[in-house]
Amino acid sequence: MTDKFETGQVLEGNVTGIQPYGAFVALDDETQGLVHISEITHGYVKDIHDHLAVGDAVKVKVLNVDTENNKVSLSIRATQEPPKNRTNNQKNHAPKQQDNASAGFNTLKDKLDEWIKQSENREGTFKR
Repeated sequence: MTDKFETGQVLEGNVTGIQPYGAFVALDDETQGLVHISEITHGYVKDIHDHLAVGDAVKVKVLNVDTENNKVSLSIRATQEPPKNRTNNQKNHAPKQQDNASAGFNTLKDKLDEWIKQSENREGTFKR
């Protein structure tokens, strides 16, 4: 059954089932393949139901054909253009840059004198 499919083929199929780990797609009357959750779309997918429903027609790319076990691995993501810009729903987790001059990457040697002075100033305010 799987011998009529080749790695790299782009096909149309219908979603026949959804599990937490991926979606099953019927390629023909006899063959189903699995689209792993990581291959649904570009970016993070928390819940497949946010992207697919049973009965949806989808375009898929064949990633792997295992004729021995009669399994076909599919990707929807591989048929889509990757996003060019980050969208609002993709949060930038990079830390914000500080505006002051002491921000950034400095060597310990550069910062040591500053830390010693800060420490001496603090000790001086506590001694009476």
